[in-house]
Amino acid sequence: MSLQNLLNIVLNELGLKQDREGQVRTAYSLRHTYICLRLMEGADIYQIAKNCRTSVDMIEKFYASHIKDRLDASAINVRKAKKAVRSQEDSREDRI
Repeated sequence: MSLQNLLNIVLNELGLKQDREGQVRTAYSLRHTYICLRLMEGADIYQIAKNCRTSVDMIEKFYASHIKDRLDASAINVRKAKKAVRSQEDSREDRI
């Protein structure tokens, strides 16, 4: 049984195969919903792109455009600072 068939079975059993406008839900539509919800939560757009194996450019063009009035661009388009890498010497000193 394919993943698509399993998804269809689950959606049918839960009565969720169609959205409120009557459009059929697919794995792609669920991905779209996930990306939009994460953006609206203020999640890091770079992390969303990495998790969904897409580019920030694609998210901005095809996902964020649908919810642009609900987004705070200053909250999602900021690359978070990376944690400082500790040297081996620092680690050794902590253990002593």
